[in-house]
Amino acid sequence: MSSLSRRGFLHTSVGVAAIAAGASLSARAQETAGDAEAAAGTQKPKKADPAAPAEKTEKAEPKILKEFPKDKVRVCVMGCGGRGGSHVDAFAGKDESVVVAICDPDRRHMESFAKRISEKQPGLPDVKMEQDIRKLLEDKEIDAVSIATPNHWHTLGSIWAIEAGKDVYVEKPLSHNVSEGRRLVEVARRHNRIVQHGTQSRSDGAVQAAIKFIEDGGIGKVTLARALCYKRRPSIGDSQGSQPIPQHIDYDLWLGPAPERPLEREKLHYEWHWFWDYGNGDIGNQGVHQMDVAAWGLGVKQLPTAVQSAGGRLGYKDDGETPNTLLSLFDYGDAGKLLFEVRGLETEKILGVGVGNIFYGTEGYVVIGADSGIAAYTPDGEKMQSLRGPGKNHFANFIKAVQSRNVEDLTANVEVGHLSSALCHLGNISYQVGKPQPIGSGDLELLGGDETAARTWHRTKRHLANNGVDLEKEQYVLGCKLTIDPQSESFTGDSAREANPLLTRKYRKPYVVPDKIA
Repeated sequence: MSSLSRRGFLHTSVGVAAIAAGASLSARAQETAGDAEAAAGTQKPKKADPAAPAEKTEKAEPKILKEFPKDKVRVCVMGCGGRGGSHVDAFAGKDESVVVAICDPDRRHMESFAKRISEKQPGLPDVKMEQDIRKLLEDKEIDAVSIATPNHWHTLGSIWAIEAGKDVYVEKPLSHNVSEGRRLVEVARRHNRIVQHGTQSRSDGAVQAAIKFIEDGGIGKVTLARALCYKRRPSIGDSQGSQPIPQHIDYDLWLGPAPERPLEREKLHYEWHWFWDYGNGDIGNQGVHQMDVAAWGLGVKQLPTAVQSAGGRLGYKDDGETPNTLLSLFDYGDAGKLLFEVRGLETEKILGVGVGNIFYGTEGYVVIGADSGIAAYTPDGEKMQSLRGPGKNHFANFIKAVQSRNVEDLTANVEVGHLSSALCHLGNISYQVGKPQPIGSGDLELLGGDETAARTWHRTKRHLANNGVDLEKEQYVLGCKLTIDPQSESFTGDSAREANPLLTRKYRKPYVVPDKIA
């Protein structure tokens, strides 16, 4: 932000410091009904006029086909939860794709999805349903697998599908840890499969226009990319011990690669995001979208050279493990820095942005995700230009690439997905190997005392105090400063011994992501 004027700094320091309802009976239909009533009492029935046009009849039910059409991409949806519904809506009954199978450890979820799919693609056979994805992968009728499972299944499900000859659309984050993401990249390349990552902003026309504006030098040299995930996340409660597993759920399949442990939260579904065994916190949930855009705008093609985080699960006590307040700073050297924020408590937006990005350059800044739209501003805070552009449907983009067999057609290929997801994991690892500190103990110095991070931490403390957090009594976690070798995608230096094991995990047999790709 070196050349921003005082006015621009003050402006950005807040950033830095239906379809209509169906018609009723037509008038003609109402008249016909009245005529029929009159004829029933006083009139003789009229003879049919052979020259008159035939009366319209109800549309016949579509004929049920014996098999799914081979000229469309035939998709299996793995994961019948919230995001799985979006996958079904995107692929079922389309001109270029159909859903032929679904998979989920929860039988009730599958049954609900099967009904939903039948309504979207009438005349086609019923979808196949299996709780175990392995029972579907050898099916030659399946061309592609779209994965909308919990995070800990993303990579393994993708690898199994690829090895069975399927193309893959995988939800964000691509991986549950850094190492398995790289292994998924290697498997996809070895088997020449099409793999799309579910970071839809890559297909958003306005975001594409903003990134091009930055790449073309519209704000000069970018020095800082800020990513914001200000999303209210209430307490998930205190379950007071293990909970029963409903009979319609195969818990062993649900756990998959994760350790065998009892359910120690009130809800099996969704709340897994806030547990290290299955999720990655909000930095890897909502935040991976903004992390992806931030790295994209910086123009980086590898991991950073250093990372440090600070935060905690603050404002309430519950079963959750991951931080609801997190600040992570990434150093890319000459390419600039990336500052990421998670806030799960009530908070004010920055420049109208609650979930989005702000890029600061030597000649201005770009705001993505603001209430007022995506735009570029001068250093003084004057609006230079609104940024718009035609976008693509992210799911349709995947289908196009499956048909063309051209990886270059993808807007979010597997390598891009790996690097963006890995950033989320790196920020979490710094936090996980950190040490508790009193919140009010003093200034925060991330990566040697970065000024922007320090100002952001002061804002964070005010935010916590506004939410009733006692800064003198509560503690946060000051993460380790971790240095990174971008080539080996591993940690170096004094903290490497403690941090490197968190780049991967111990896998529960037989749900094992291979160490090496043969």
